[in-house]
Amino acid sequence: MREGQATAIHRADYTAPAYWIDTVELTFDLDPAKTRVLNKMRLRRNTEVAAQALRLDGEELNLARVLVNGQGTSFKMDGNQLVLENLPEGPDAFDLEIFTTCNPAKNTKLMGLYVSNDSFFTQCEAEGFRRITYFLDRPDVMASYTVTLRADKAKYPVLLSNGNLVEQGELEEGRHFAKWVDPHKKPCYLFALVAGKLVAREQRIRSRAGHDHLLQVFVRPGDLDKTEHAMNSLMASVAWDEARFGLPLDLERFMIVATSDFNMGAMENKGLNIFNTKYVLANQATATDADFSNIESVVGHEYFHNWTGNRVTCQDWFQLSLKEGLTVFRDQEFSQDLAGSPSARAVKRIEDVRVLRTAQFPEDAGPMAHPVRPDSYIEINNFYTVTIYEKGAEVVRMMQTLVGREGFAKGMKLYFERHDGQAVTCDAFAQAIADANPGSELAQRLPQFKHWYSQAGTPRVQAIGRYDAEAHTYTLTLSQHCAPTPGQALKEPFVIPLNLGLLDTQGRELPLQLAHWPQAETGTRTFVLSQPSETLTFINVDSAPVPSLLRDFSAPVVLDYAYSDDELLTLLAHDSDAFNRWEAGQRLALARAIKAITAAEAPGTEVLDDAYLRAMRQVLADPHLDAAFKELVLTLPSETYLAEQLDVVDPQRIHAVREAMREQLARALQADWQQAWEVNRDTGGYRPDPESSGKRALAGLALTMLCLAARHSGDTVWPGKALQRFKDAGNMTDRFNALSALVISGHELAVPALARFHALFKNEALVIDKWFSLQAGAPDRGGNVLGAVRQLMGHPDFNLRNPNRARSVIFSYCSANPGAFHRSDAAGYVFWADRVIELDAINPQVAARLARALDRWKKLAEPYRSAAREAIARVASKAELSNDVREVVTRALAD
Repeated sequence: MREGQATAIHRADYTAPAYWIDTVELTFDLDPAKTRVLNKMRLRRNTEVAAQALRLDGEELNLARVLVNGQGTSFKMDGNQLVLENLPEGPDAFDLEIFTTCNPAKNTKLMGLYVSNDSFFTQCEAEGFRRITYFLDRPDVMASYTVTLRADKAKYPVLLSNGNLVEQGELEEGRHFAKWVDPHKKPCYLFALVAGKLVAREQRIRSRAGHDHLLQVFVRPGDLDKTEHAMNSLMASVAWDEARFGLPLDLERFMIVATSDFNMGAMENKGLNIFNTKYVLANQATATDADFSNIESVVGHEYFHNWTGNRVTCQDWFQLSLKEGLTVFRDQEFSQDLAGSPSARAVKRIEDVRVLRTAQFPEDAGPMAHPVRPDSYIEINNFYTVTIYEKGAEVVRMMQTLVGREGFAKGMKLYFERHDGQAVTCDAFAQAIADANPGSELAQRLPQFKHWYSQAGTPRVQAIGRYDAEAHTYTLTLSQHCAPTPGQALKEPFVIPLNLGLLDTQGRELPLQLAHWPQAETGTRTFVLSQPSETLTFINVDSAPVPSLLRDFSAPVVLDYAYSDDELLTLLAHDSDAFNRWEAGQRLALARAIKAITAAEAPGTEVLDDAYLRAMRQVLADPHLDAAFKELVLTLPSETYLAEQLDVVDPQRIHAVREAMREQLARALQADWQQAWEVNRDTGGYRPDPESSGKRALAGLALTMLCLAARHSGDTVWPGKALQRFKDAGNMTDRFNALSALVISGHELAVPALARFHALFKNEALVIDKWFSLQAGAPDRGGNVLGAVRQLMGHPDFNLRNPNRARSVIFSYCSANPGAFHRSDAAGYVFWADRVIELDAINPQVAARLARALDRWKKLAEPYRSAAREAIARVASKAELSNDVREVVTRALAD
């Protein structure tokens, strides 16, 4: 193995550090080929731990000097660790000075200190700081940092680090310096520096508490016109956190810096957030509504980490969801609160659940399944997952459901009162929320609730309803079960909050009353399922009801209830819960898809029946429904989601059935799609607000459907209109929707439109990412996409070393286009294996993400199953593999 024999790290083995680091003074002489780093630390022994050697982590560093209290000292190297044994005894602090050099220009892993577009950036989470200097690289060692940066002023006029700028000035030979002091103690994973030719949008704000702050968004020259939305999102985030949770900005200045070479979305370094340009740069000409929404969400997420992650951080990396699950929940709440209307809030919730069910549920059922708080890992970078983030957020959401919105805010207040400035565990957070709400369902069931942290897998809740007309009672029996996952054969019952309501057959909400209730209550009620099986009996129910279960997706579970079509149609038309209206439409589509996929005969062109088509027509025509909600209902379940409902997966059959459903929906509702297009195509002056975005989304879906219908009929009118729309559009959303309609429908006009699009935006890297991604993710017709992907990789604009560009082509094909990727000739798998191996030599983190594309290979039908296994085994057989990739493929092959 390239990184030495991998060993698993176990949560149960945690011990406190043998030394504490109180202060760190870092001095950088920045040079792309040879950066000099002087690290002066004040340390002291942790007297609660047995005396032992100091072991400092380091990777790819050239060590030049080690001094203890100003004097030379003996040391030894043990693998990647610098070991110091002859240190002062006793509790008194001592000084340790380490001088090293590194080569940022050759750092293709983009972890530690690296160069991107002639500027310096850092990424230290999770274990990147050890690539900058020798250190106790673990999150429970929190220190005060003073950082001095020195560099050529002409090449690097802007010098940034965490905290507040206290001094700057000129040096000899055209160099200059900047000195930064962070007033807050932090773990080293939150360290950051940036140096380069950058310009900034600045905004001064005054907080509710009356304090003045400087907000800055730094970008490359030429991109300043794309920073207004990021700045507005940052200001909204600051205001929201102070209003909702009483958490103010705690620094004189808060900076965001954008770079095009970044492994992740963004990083919450204290006071100096470093972002992928994808989540900063936007104007109406270059960014879609989805981009604007994502920027708002990610800016919020990283800012909210200032308290949930930075002020209170993780004891160890097993507690990652302490900061990430909680902060995803906070950014979801932020976006919902900004959305405003109940319908817009529901749309945001549906979008979040769709991600959970298409990405996290498969992860929970696959070889990389792990609890929200994992018990072991080989490479921590592999556990920045949808389980830690999105499922973790659902666990926090259930806490809020069980204690109420105000109760949750009280719990957050107590959490910070207890733990500000500390590195703690998930248990500490859950305890604070429960202790602030002593009479709550959470407090009463806290030990059992924490199974959500310790057990992997997605629970299934089965619901069986029985109406007794004579007794006027409705009995609902609920039971829960969770399948075994790797290393966890048996599961204890979860605490599952279940929001429900009852409707009559006309769609009216029925009052709810259990026998022991003094009176009936109308609307949604939360019931808590904590036993393997429980029964609810509602009284005074005058007619057989239609149950509306798991409203607002109140728990991350799979709900099994044998709904009839009539019941689903009632829910789709009338449920007061917008999520369950959408869910009813999805279940109707899912039932028809599964029936066609599992039928003995080959799928035909008429998969959808009149009842379903009529229901979709009514949704499109309903004047009371928002356009954004209509677009979600009319979008069929994805191929990935369909595959997860099956025990044996034939990807080509799933693809054929879903395409047949989409084309039938296009043809059968052609007049309705035309009406939807006419009503929604003009949104006036561009605004990325929920109402305007929703109209553009529905108009885009309508245009795609009309082009698909034209493909079947041979009509040239709608493809022509799409091309005209593409040429005339006043914003990127409309332009890209029109281009997508031509590409998805496979029309010949797509070719000149794609060429024109590239010519228009050849200097806009993020737009060209979209151009690549659209082609790599196009519907496969006769196996044409893989050839196109190979051609795209040979394009002059393709760069494998840039994570955004690699994702735009390779991931769009391997991870997001199952109908094209899973080929009967195994060529897709061969391509995947080649790319994983190639990327692993450059950037193991990105390679490991790609390696996850075949997580679910064991579900595949033959010949796909054997071919996929062979491809995984080929990757696993490589001697020179990173720990990142080896962990993924080894777990995939495990029985």
